[in-house]
Amino acid sequence: MQLFYNPNITKESSEIIFDKEESRHIVKVLRKIEGDLLNLTNGKGYFFEAKLISTDPKRCIAVLIKSKKQPPLPYSLHLAVAPTKLNDRYEWFLEKATEIGITEITPIICDHSERRIVKKERYDKILQSAMKQSLKAYLPKLNQAVSFKEFISSNSNHGIKLIAHCYKSEKQTIKSAIGSKRSILILIGPEGDFSSEEIITSKNHAFTAVSLGNNRLRTETAALVACHSVYFIVNN
Repeated sequence: MQLFYNPNITKESSEIIFDKEESRHIVKVLRKIEGDLLNLTNGKGYFFEAKLISTDPKRCIAVLIKSKKQPPLPYSLHLAVAPTKLNDRYEWFLEKATEIGITEITPIICDHSERRIVKKERYDKILQSAMKQSLKAYLPKLNQAVSFKEFISSNSNHGIKLIAHCYKSEKQTIKSAIGSKRSILILIGPEGDFSSEEIITSKNHAFTAVSLGNNRLRTETAALVACHSVYFIVNN
């Protein structure tokens, strides 16, 4: 099924006008004709079905026929993940996390971060593509990149706050740390891990250290393991 994304559609909308790029895709690539049905989402929980009434390759128009609300995730998961040195690895994480199920993502710039500039517009497109490809109706929220210290101080009131790092210390499993909580924030550091100062800062802000297993994982792998662990724990 081909799924289109338009954040401006609501239950009250009567029609949708596609931009030039999407219109060309509909007419020239998908070869749709007037009367054909299209599936859309607004990324806010709704699926829509629409019928094409104009197939101008520069300005397609469709009328909305019906809408359906998709149930949200049974949990809220916010992953704060340091950007990876190789950008395609972070993009891979964004894609797979969206497919599995995630609510919010924040790139955090840490003491050991080798990449300190991210292209949010590019990441937004990755998330949108992954949402459409996996036929989901919820688009994860992507925040602007912030420093570790700024992020820690601005998220002091989150539900359950976890940090995954490689230092030898007492750690809980994600399962035991989550318990019955359903609002979860997890910090994942850069390739060089968090600095010792950042670990102390997280502890002072009531973050709990958790283990992701015995293997040393890349940043993007650790983030995906954390994402899948929460999904598996809550849904089983």
